[in-house]
Amino acid sequence: MTQTIIVTGTDTGIGKTVFAAALAGALNATYWKPVQAGIEDETDRQAVLRLSGLAEARLLPEAYRLNTPASPHLAAEIDGVTIDAEALVLPDVDGPLVVEGAGGLLVPLTRSLTYIDVFARWRAPVVLCARTTLGTINHTLLSIEALRARAIPLLGVAFIGDANVESERVIAGIGRVRRLGRLPLLPQLSVDALRAAFAQSFNADDFLKDPAP
Repeated sequence: MTQTIIVTGTDTGIGKTVFAAALAGALNATYWKPVQAGIEDETDRQAVLRLSGLAEARLLPEAYRLNTPASPHLAAEIDGVTIDAEALVLPDVDGPLVVEGAGGLLVPLTRSLTYIDVFARWRAPVVLCARTTLGTINHTLLSIEALRARAIPLLGVAFIGDANVESERVIAGIGRVRRLGRLPLLPQLSVDALRAAFAQSFNADDFLKDPAP
């Protein structure tokens, strides 16, 4: 039976892919990035392969690989590709499945559809990755409201960055959400370093629990 966990973020460039690699590795999960925009540098799938310790067979190919590093809707238009969001169906795999979105929740896949619309159709539990730097309270609480407005189950918030006890406490309290843990910024990223940091900061079993009401 597949247990799907969607990893999304409050913004782009916050370390969501590194967290997804750590989570997928800790759960010995299958990883899937439905839409990759920008393939000149290392793709998110390639980064997860490098950092998770998973066999390549555990990393599914993207549904769409777009050349242009931009919002998926724009990258698709530039590449002459039409993204059929209805065709984005969660794959059936054995064991846990970690699905990584792109940027934040309202990143557009087409001119009329955002990632959160697809998440609402999937109804799988979400982990929201959030920075610990200035501005995170507003961005994170807005993201929590957007998820709840669409009745998308929320497992909790995974913070990424240096400790910010007050911001983390306020988000958990006002947002009425689980604080799953905090992944620190690592001076060197490797499979072993990431695995150790995740094990110290998170309880892997928390990601397999039912979302809090």
